[in-house]
Amino acid sequence: MGADLTAPIYTDETAARAHLEELRWPHGPVCPHCGVVDQATRLAGEAHRPGLLECRACRRQFSVTVGTVFERSHVPLHKWVLATHLMSASKKGISAHQLHRMLGVTYKTAWFMAHRIREAMTDPNPGPIGGSGKVVEADETYIGKAENAQAVIKRRNQPTKGGKSGPAGKRPIVALVERGGEVRVEHMPKVTAKNVRDVLVRHADRRSRLHTDESNLYPRVGVEYATHETIRHSAGEYARGDVTTNSVEGFFGVFKRGFRGIYQHCGEQHLQRYLNEFAFRFNHRAALGVDDTTRAHAALKGITGKRLTYRRADEAPDA
Repeated sequence: MGADLTAPIYTDETAARAHLEELRWPHGPVCPHCGVVDQATRLAGEAHRPGLLECRACRRQFSVTVGTVFERSHVPLHKWVLATHLMSASKKGISAHQLHRMLGVTYKTAWFMAHRIREAMTDPNPGPIGGSGKVVEADETYIGKAENAQAVIKRRNQPTKGGKSGPAGKRPIVALVERGGEVRVEHMPKVTAKNVRDVLVRHADRRSRLHTDESNLYPRVGVEYATHETIRHSAGEYARGDVTTNSVEGFFGVFKRGFRGIYQHCGEQHLQRYLNEFAFRFNHRAALGVDDTTRAHAALKGITGKRLTYRRADEAPDA
């Protein structure tokens, strides 16, 4: 995993709290109520719980978990830090059952912790990828199976490779990868040329070179980009010069191996969170100079300004 899992931040509450405070507040405590920086008094004594501070500006109390996905959790903070590291360092993910065994918490708690950490890994406002002279590869895939007959009817005859009808009832996923850069990935109820265009224009700079396969989803939006070049997989072609979709297919490969081998199944309402988890690790991968520790720090920095209750965790996230 690239780290000593017996280190104090993973076993000791005080060390874990200090670690999280250093990551969240590099310039001193920030009051989540009034926003004042480094104007807090640390409250001590038996009358106050460890880590409690009081803002000298608004006189309100807070701790490092207030205003984060860890807020109001009864799970010890060092277990949150360890769980975040385990999820960040596991290329294909780590199951809630494995977290349950390693952390010594119930399966239900481990499941909820994993979803909160996925929320922390989610970038709410990702910037566009690509740009002048850069290549963006786009592709779609289908995974899982329908959970009810209505889903099969809704997704029947989706356009896919070569204009053939799509796999009825499977869950469509569209991904864009900047070659040598980041990924943007979305699950959608049904893939059409219209909503694929929406994903592309929101996430990929139109000055980019667009590389796709021969799917009929892309020709119309392709004219909006600097160039649109296709690779003909149906003819056994996988690379023509630098024209290829190998990067986006590589992302799909890692996701599918993790989804099937580690998670095996997830409700459709949770699929986007799992995609966000894999996208986070891809965007903070070793090839971009990010090691396991730095990746875990990035995830912990993402806890701020997000909340996820147990009821909301069982609902579909925003794409």
